Amino acid sequence: MARMSERPAHRPTAILVGVQLPHVRDEEHAADLAELARLVDTLGYDVVGTVTQRRESLSKSVVLGEGKLKELAELTGGRGVVPSAVPLKRDKARVRREGEDDEDDELPWADVDDDQVPIVGKDEPDDPGRPRRPKLVAVDHELTPSQARNLERATGASVLDRTGVIVEIFHRHARSREARLQVELARLAYVAPRLRESASRSERQAGRGAGETEVELDRRRIRDRMAEIRRELEAVHREQDHRREHRAGQPTVALVGYTNAGKSSLMRALTGSEVLVADQLFATLDTTIRSLWPEGHPRVLVSDTVGFIKKLPHDLVASFRSTLDEARHAGLLLFVVDASDPTFRDQYAVTRDVLHEIGADGAPSRLVLNKIDRVPEAEREELRREFPEAILLSALDKADVARMREALLEFFGRALVEAELLVPWPQHALVAALHADAQVLSEAHEEAGTRVRVRIAPDALARVQAALRA
Repeated sequence: MARMSERPAHRPTAILVGVQLPHVRDEEHAADLAELARLVDTLGYDVVGTVTQRRESLSKSVVLGEGKLKELAELTGGRGVVPSAVPLKRDKARVRREGEDDEDDELPWADVDDDQVPIVGKDEPDDPGRPRRPKLVAVDHELTPSQARNLERATGASVLDRTGVIVEIFHRHARSREARLQVELARLAYVAPRLRESASRSERQAGRGAGETEVELDRRRIRDRMAEIRRELEAVHREQDHRREHRAGQPTVALVGYTNAGKSSLMRALTGSEVLVADQLFATLDTTIRSLWPEGHPRVLVSDTVGFIKKLPHDLVASFRSTLDEARHAGLLLFVVDASDPTFRDQYAVTRDVLHEIGADGAPSRLVLNKIDRVPEAEREELRREFPEAILLSALDKADVARMREALLEFFGRALVEAELLVPWPQHALVAALHADAQVLSEAHEEAGTRVRVRIAPDALARVQAALRA
C-alpha cells in the first residue's frame, strides 16, 4: 500500500485564529476550527494554540479586536501593533485599482519602522534555550491582502487564510502534470492580488513598460503564465476526452465525497490497486481509474476523485472541473462519507453542492456510510433508520467490500439485455470482443459462422450490430 512518508520529529508550529460571527453556532464554529487544525497539520505544522473571538463582523483591518490581537502577538513574539508608516504611504488610487479594502477600523498603529518588526520563522536561528515561536498564523476566514499584511506586521509571523492553506496543500500534493498545472493556476490566482512593493529592493528595470512598477510587472508576468497554463490544460483535456471516448459505454462508478472520507481506501479494496492511502486531507488529487477486481460481467470501472471540503476555494473548484468530469460522465455516483465523523451530514451536503455547481449530479447515486466499524451498534441502528437506502460498510472489512462489489455488478447488470448474434467467420474477431465486453451465455459454431447468446449493454450491442452490418 502506498503511503505518505512519516512526519518529521520537529515540525514548525502554528496558531489558529477564528472569529465566531452571530449566525455561526458553537458546534459549527468548533468544527470549522478542528478542520482548520487538520489542514494545518497536513501542511506540516503542529498547532500549539488557538485564538478565538465573538464579533458582529470581522475587523476590516486585522480581523480581531485590539485586545485579541495583542494576545495573539504574545504567542507569536510580535508587537501586536502595525507600523504607523504603512497607512501614511498608501496610494488610494492604487488601493482602488488593486481592489484592497482601505478601511482601518480599530487598528492599533505604532511609531516603528517596518524593518523593526521581527518576522518569526523567516531567518530566525534555532535557539535550544528559547521556546519555539509559532511560525504561522492560520486564519479560518478569507482575508483581504491588507488584512493579511497587517496581521503579519502585528504578529511577526507568516499569515495564511483558509484558502491559502488549502492552496498550499494542493501545491505540495499534486503529482500528475494535469494536477500540477491546475494547482499552479489556482495558486497564481491567489497570489496575484497579494503582491506588494518590496521596500528592501530597488525596482527592476528589465522588461518594465513605461510607468510600470515592480508589482505591476509581476502581475503582468502572472497573467501571461496563467494564459500559458490554460493553453496547456486545454491540450491535456483534449487527450482526456479522447481516452474517455475509448471508454464510452463501459459502466463506470465514481467515488465522490469529503476529503479523508476513505474514498482511496475503498478504491483500493474494490480494485486491488496500489493507490495512495493516507490519514491526511487531500492525499489524493489525481483521478485514478481502475477495473473492479475480480472482474465480472459487466466489466465495471471505478474512479477515485479529488476530495471536497467546506469553503473549497472557487479557483480550485474551477481548476479541477476537468478532473471532476469523471463524476459527470459516471453511470453511478457513490457518495462516500465518514460515518464516525459527527459532522458527516454537513460534509455530505457540501459534496452534493459542489457537484451540483459543476453539473455533475445528474447520475444515479448511493450513499456509502464508510468507517462503520468505528460506530457503536446503537448508533448504527439509528443510521439505518435515518438512511434506509445507504450502504453501511468498512473499507477494511473484506466481507463488506465483497457485498459492495456484488451490489455494483447487480446495479449495472440490470441495464444488460440478452441478444443472439451470428458472427460470420470473416469477422470472427468480434467473438473475442464479445467475450471481453459481454457475458457469453452460449456459443455454437455453424457453417456460416459462430452463433453467440450474450448479456450485453445496449450501446455495446449497437456497436457490434453496426460492425456486423458493415
